[in-house]
Amino acid sequence: MRISHLLQQLRDLGAKPCHEDRVLRGWSQVISYDTVHSPADNFFPQRLREGLPALEAALANLAQVQGEYAADGHTNHDSSPSPQSSPASEREGERESPSINLAEVARLLVKLADGQLTESVLLPRGGLCVSTQVGCAVGCVFCMSGRNGLIRQLGSAEIVAQVVLARQRRAVSKVVFMGMGEPAHNLDNVLEAIELLGTQGNIGHKNLVLSTVGDVRVFERLMEGLSHTVRSELVEDAKFVHVSTSSTRTDFPLAHHSKTRSKMVKPALALSLHSTNAALRAELLPNAPPLAVEELVSRAEEYARATGYPIQYQWTLLEAINDGDAELARIVQLLAGKYAVMNFIPFNEVDGLSYRRPSAERIAAMAYTLNQQGIYTRVRDSAGQEIEGACGQLRARAAKASNKLPRSLAGEV
Repeated sequence: MRISHLLQQLRDLGAKPCHEDRVLRGWSQVISYDTVHSPADNFFPQRLREGLPALEAALANLAQVQGEYAADGHTNHDSSPSPQSSPASEREGERESPSINLAEVARLLVKLADGQLTESVLLPRGGLCVSTQVGCAVGCVFCMSGRNGLIRQLGSAEIVAQVVLARQRRAVSKVVFMGMGEPAHNLDNVLEAIELLGTQGNIGHKNLVLSTVGDVRVFERLMEGLSHTVRSELVEDAKFVHVSTSSTRTDFPLAHHSKTRSKMVKPALALSLHSTNAALRAELLPNAPPLAVEELVSRAEEYARATGYPIQYQWTLLEAINDGDAELARIVQLLAGKYAVMNFIPFNEVDGLSYRRPSAERIAAMAYTLNQQGIYTRVRDSAGQEIEGACGQLRARAAKASNKLPRSLAGEV
């Protein structure tokens, strides 16, 4: 189901925009439809009140938790909400915090209405990672999600339903679109979900993070509404945010939000880079668009400067593959002076793959080198490491157990 279809069903029940807004807020935030001075029974028209139970049942059926796998070793296989975890003081996923609060980390195996399975991940400090597809067509060689290709797209309502499931368990203040699937291949549904979450869903725009391997369609759609005039004003009138490393401080412009507002919610952007070498990147991401790394960085930088959100460059660390000094030198060359954060993600072991993560000493040395060169760099472990749950692994194990892993469906992406 798409959110646009949900809106049409509401209109068929006599809902006006004000009624649609309250229903969407109630659903996406898991709160009552009532307000202090306006109970829903008095506010909603009669046909809407009568039709809401059936509509709510359909929404609840969009996505249900089939299994919950906590990183602290406690596995909850039912769908009953668990107590809200207390916030951690460290920043999400950074190696500087050697002990992530495991009570905050859990993978949800999510069953969709048609029986297909996907995954969400509860992250520390109110974060949530959601999937945008069942399977994936990019075929990253180190990721389980694409091992069986693309099965189908998720509708925008199914994407938001993952947030609803998480909020039934605890508060969610940040959503990253980094689960199963390539968001660029399901862009209409992803942007529709982002629009709702950034408005009725009450999540700050910079806390909605769209991840992509790099697709021109993403850059073009995100830049809509950010005119050249506005971008020029942002550069001239920008405030500055300071990113410090052990030896340098880099000043980056932070856009005035009043000048970037448009009808479309503008999320933060994460770019899966993984290598600066074109041939190696094509080998690691075999079905990613063949854009030059320089063009990817240039397009990403334009968006970063227009929105005031730094680009998060994602780099899965693979021993003896993309952890060499030549890659570090090239990263410095590409990202020097850019509004960027480099996220090193040590490889999370996947059954049947021979890749390994570099040693802890090598990882620390790489991060130190980039920070010394003014490239703000963080080391982030996969939230699934403690529960053997890299993207797609829970679904793969569940499908293997039931011997019902569907074949890839051919189709345009």
